[in-house]
Amino acid sequence: MTITSFVIVSAVAVAALWAALFAGRLPGALRDRVCQGREWRRAFPEAPKSEIREFLSVVASAFLFSRNQRLKLSPHDPLIAIYRARYPVEGWPDALELEILARDIRARYGVDLDSDWNDELTLGALFRQARLAVGK
Repeated sequence: MTITSFVIVSAVAVAALWAALFAGRLPGALRDRVCQGREWRRAFPEAPKSEIREFLSVVASAFLFSRNQRLKLSPHDPLIAIYRARYPVEGWPDALELEILARDIRARYGVDLDSDWNDELTLGALFRQARLAVGK
């Protein structure tokens, strides 16, 4: 096995191990939170709970978090902070969560996350864009 092959196999193994260990679980600081449903209702009093939960299900699915942990995500959470909490070591291979989220948000709501992206983009701002895109 060449050194390049070894590095590739090792990277894939590390990514698989990382996914196996943390799949379905929120990163520590997010996991230890209480339900953020009240924060979502404060930020979006006109939005039905079902709409908020559906949006959070899209996000949780893209990040491989279990559905029952989706309400621990806050409307004030920047997407990049969620990503960095999941992958604290820069340069490690990821499971393409942000790319999957962009694809799923585009498919479900018609929002182009690629063109709207910035490091300060929060879940609440993305939810607002999604609601506007579907006429709510």
